Order: sequence, then C-alpha cells, then structure tokens
Amino acid sequence: MAKISFFNSHFLLIFLLCSLVQAIQNPDLKPLMDFKSAADKFNKLASWNPTVDVCTWTGVTCFQNRISRLVLENLDLTGSFESLASLTQLRVLSLKQNRLSGPVPDVSNLNALKLLFLSHNEFTGEFPASVTSLFRLYRLDLSFNNFTGEIPVTINRLTHLLTLRVEENRFSGPVYSFNLPNLQDLNVSGNKLSGEIPQSLSIFPVTAFGSNAALCGAPLEKCKGIESNPTKPGSDGALASPVMPGRKPTVIASSPSSLPATGNPDKTPNSHHQHNAAKINPLALISIILGDVLVLALVSLLLYCYFWRNYVTKMREGKGSKVLEGEKIVYSSSPYPAQPGFERGRMVFFEGVRRFELEDLLRASAEMLGKGGFGTAYKAVLDDGNVLAVKRLKDANVGVKREFEQQMEVLGRLRHPHLVSLKAYYFAREEKLLVYDYMPNGSLFWLLHGNRGPGRTPLDWTTRLKIAAGAASGLAFIHNTCKTLKLTHGNIKSTNVLLDKSGDAHVSDFGLSVFASPTNNAPRSNGYRAPELSTDARKPTQKSDVYSFGVLLLETLTGKCPSVVDNNGGAGYGYSGPVDLPRWVQSVVREEWTAEVFDLELMRYKEIEEEMVGLLQIAMACTSASPDQRPKIGHVVKMIDEIRGVEVSPCHDEAADSVSDSPYLSEATCGAVSQ
Repeated sequence: MAKISFFNSHFLLIFLLCSLVQAIQNPDLKPLMDFKSAADKFNKLASWNPTVDVCTWTGVTCFQNRISRLVLENLDLTGSFESLASLTQLRVLSLKQNRLSGPVPDVSNLNALKLLFLSHNEFTGEFPASVTSLFRLYRLDLSFNNFTGEIPVTINRLTHLLTLRVEENRFSGPVYSFNLPNLQDLNVSGNKLSGEIPQSLSIFPVTAFGSNAALCGAPLEKCKGIESNPTKPGSDGALASPVMPGRKPTVIASSPSSLPATGNPDKTPNSHHQHNAAKINPLALISIILGDVLVLALVSLLLYCYFWRNYVTKMREGKGSKVLEGEKIVYSSSPYPAQPGFERGRMVFFEGVRRFELEDLLRASAEMLGKGGFGTAYKAVLDDGNVLAVKRLKDANVGVKREFEQQMEVLGRLRHPHLVSLKAYYFAREEKLLVYDYMPNGSLFWLLHGNRGPGRTPLDWTTRLKIAAGAASGLAFIHNTCKTLKLTHGNIKSTNVLLDKSGDAHVSDFGLSVFASPTNNAPRSNGYRAPELSTDARKPTQKSDVYSFGVLLLETLTGKCPSVVDNNGGAGYGYSGPVDLPRWVQSVVREEWTAEVFDLELMRYKEIEEEMVGLLQIAMACTSASPDQRPKIGHVVKMIDEIRGVEVSPCHDEAADSVSDSPYLSEATCGAVSQ
C-alpha cells in the first residue's frame, strides 16, 4: 500500500508539473481563462480546463501551439472580451450571436487578425477606432449591435478589406467614399445615415443602403433639392461636401426660367449664335445637305471600285484560296514532292475514334489556341461539325519515324476520365500533327490569372479543389500505367490542365517531353521544374512530375504565377525581388504568416481555412527539394480526396500503386516500346 501511495503521489506531482509547464509554455492560457471567468455565466465552455491542452478546447484552433482561431458563437456570453485582446497570434475571431456589451475593447494588438465577426451582440459606443489599425483584416462584421456616431473615413486604412458589414446599428452622418480596392461585400443598411451615396459605392445593390431615410443617390433614389451653393448656411449643399471630399456638390438641372438673371437675357453667351441660326435660308440648308450626300456617295463608289479590282486580281492569281499561316492550319496531303523511296505521310487513328481524312483537316475552319514548348495548338471545326484540337509539332526534336510511332502508340492508347485523349497522329518529314479531343472551357491558367480586373468572376474554392483532384487523378493514371516504361508527364503546368464542358479537369500534353531538345529547356517551364532537373540534363522522372504538380497546387492556392512572384522587397521573409513560388511560400510559412499565401479571392469563402491549409501542406510536401521526400502521386490523390470529403477506400494506396493498365494498352505494347 505504501508503494502504491508513493507511486500515486509521484504521478500527481508529474501531472501538476506538466500542467504548470504547459501554462508557462502557452501564454494564451491565462487570457482565455480570464475571458471564461468574466463572460461564461452559464458554463457553456465546460471543456476549458487548464489541466487539458488549450488547443483541444471548444472553439479553439492552434498553430504552432499558439491560438490562431477562436470561434465562440451562440454561447450566451456576456460582458466584455477585453482579455482576448492579448491573443497576439489570433487570425480569426468570431463572437457573433452572444450578449457581449459595452464598447469594443482596444484590439490593436491583434495585428495578425484576418477575420473579425462581432455581429448580433449588444455592443455600444462609436465605431471601434482600434479596428482601423488591423491592416491585415479581410472581413469585418459589426452588424446588429448598438453602435453610434459616424462610420469613419479612417477605415480606408484597411486596404485588404473584402467585407464590411455594419447594418442594423445606429450609425449616423454621411457615407464617406471608401478607397477599398478589394471591397466586394458592403452593407450599411438599417442605420441613420444621410446625404448622397458616393459614386464609388454606387456599384453595390440597393439592399446595401436600405432603411436609411436620409440617404439618397445611386443605387437609391436621386438626391433632390441639393443647391449649387455649398456655402449657403443650412443648405443641403453644405451637407454634400463631406460625402465626397474634394468633389463639387451635385447641381440639379433647371429650366431656363430658373437661371439667375444677369442683365439683358438676349445677351447671354449663346444668344448671338441662336440669332444667326434663325436667319439661315431653308433653301440654303437643303442645298448643304444634298451636297454632303452627293460627296459621300462619290467617295463610297470610288472605294468600292478600288477594293473590287484588287479582289478580282487576287482571285486571278489564285491567292484567294490561300490562308494566312498562324491563323489557319496550313499543310498539304503531300507536303513535299514525291521522291524515289520516299514514304508519304498518313493519318493514324486509334481504336474507337471516328475516322476522317487529312483533306478534312485542310478544309477545316481553324483558330489558334496557343503556342507551347513543342508547337502550336489549334481548334479545328470539320465540315461535319466535329471539333478537334490539333497540335503541330514544329519545335519538337523528333528523330526516327519508328521511335515517334512507338511513343504515339503508347500515348494514343491511354484512356482515362481526366486525360485529354490522343485521337490520331500524322507523321511526315516536314509536318507532324497530333489530334486530340477539344476541351471547350479553356485551361486552369486562364481561370486563375485571366481578367484579374473589374468584372472578373473569381474561381471559387470548391472548383479549385475539384480541378486539383481531377488533375492529380489523371497524373496518377499516367504514372501507374504500363509499369515497364515508368511513364511520366514531363510538363505539368496550369496551361496543360484543361476543362471540358462539365468543368472536369483533363491533363494534356503528356509524354511529349521525350521530344525535347537536350539544349532547350523551354518545354519544361522554369517555374515548375524540379531542382534536380536544373543541375543536369536527365529526363524528367515521376518524382519531378510530383514536384511540378506541387507547384501547380501552390499556384491554385495563391493565385500567383509560379515564376513571377514579387516579394515586395523581401517583406521581412529574407528574400528581395522576384523569387520562385515554392521558396516564397516556404519563407512566408516559416515566419508564421501562413494566411498571407492564400489568394485574396478565396478570403470571401467561410469555413475553408482548414481545407486550404491542408492543401498547402500537400503542396509543400510535393515541392520538397529532395525527390525521396516527395509523396507518390497516388498518395496525393488520396490526401486531396480526404480534404474534399470523398470517401477513400482503406486500400487506396495499394490500389493507386497498382493501377491496371489502360484497357487499350497491352503489356505487349509496353514491352515493344521499352526494347
């Protein structure tokens, strides 16, 4: 019994020491306990036990053992949250739908805060001035409280702000012109605001300004009775100037009788011209009009004759049937004169593909889709309405015809829902064509980077995750098909992830890296190229594919082009000037500013921070400098599916590493090519 008692006492001592060490190591423990003591009158935070790891408490999320996210909603919390203002590493704070009251405490120490939700409480006082110092803030929601006073113009300091909601309070005074370039969600309705809505805010809907009786201007009703003299005491013009600082008050159009009289009305500036116009003879006016018509008709006739003569001349010379190269696909069924022993090129189709002749492609209406490292791609519409994508391999280092045919035999038999299928190919000495399925919805590159200005429709998080999963699945199929060849893609990048009419991702341009010139690195974009490929001329491997795919994931998360990342003079991360995307992300995360890496367009979506961080961790693992530390692409597929909430089989890893060959691709074909 004495031994047991001795053991228990030692165990208790160790337990208390561990608790003490935890309290010392985590400076966030005391502020949380102080807040619970002051605000949790109904013990809704029963799990907040100082003997338990803080990071396991209800509503608490940690990053590197510091509180980064605190979500305490609808818990009947009362009083103030002043003690929480010392959680200096907090990124997200949501206290909405409680009964917190009094003025908002000084939150200027929360300089890492990204999201602040204080709606549906009982806060009073003026707009919290300390909030305007949180220059990293993306979303601010103070709605449904009892705030008074003006909405200050100092809110313009929050240049990253995407959301500003202050509806259903008692704010008064004018609505200032907010210089917030990223603002997407604004609501100031249900207050006591007055004056004219600034033109810069007129793009927001009526619901953003409703229930403010003295507020006017687009998108609400037009302001009435505003005089042009802003210095007149008590006039509405005097109220208009603070609405748009530096802008002249609106002048309401008046009838001529209301204009101020300045002497003889017949001597106004325009009266002389009006008097002369009245003296013009009607016959002279008609003559002028007829003369103009005759001159215009003569000029038109001369232009018509000139262009018609040129057109006839070109037709006689046979030039009318030719198409400018670069706009149309230009090639002949016999690209060069017949020579002794020469084999004419031919179209080779794969199983299940609808056949067509080379002449059908020649007659096809075509437009250029883009130029890549191996050649130019075109959209071709055949006479029967069939739409294809045709790549002309002008920059490829194609050697012996037999080797080319063997590679095409492998690529053409790969069939997967997330690959762009190779339908046919054509080989001749001066013309090599690859014919693919056409993907109508463009590339991931365009969705991420195209039209980043006003009017752009942002690429939402669910779609980004779906595209990443599809691309990973397609790449995994390439890696695990035809084991004897250890197939690689060799050129993973966002321009090679295309979308079909349903928005599903398809990987394109796979298997063409074997035709890259040893001295030409253009096909493998530097921004995506694995470090080991920059030090020697080895062929790309499956591990280098994984690195490139990791860069693609980072591009999807950050919205930044991989090889063009401006670090803004270093921004405290240890680098200056442009750096590659993986190194920039690593430097930001190392400084514990993980949220800084994410695309601003993603900050509008709620409750996705954990998913974004999860995908970021996958991307960073894929872009490890050491190839051996990178995961297999099959494991990447599994991890992305877990983030998406897709049910994953317990045998997923084994299945991913033992994908059966494509039903169109036999081991005989693999063996023939590998010899």
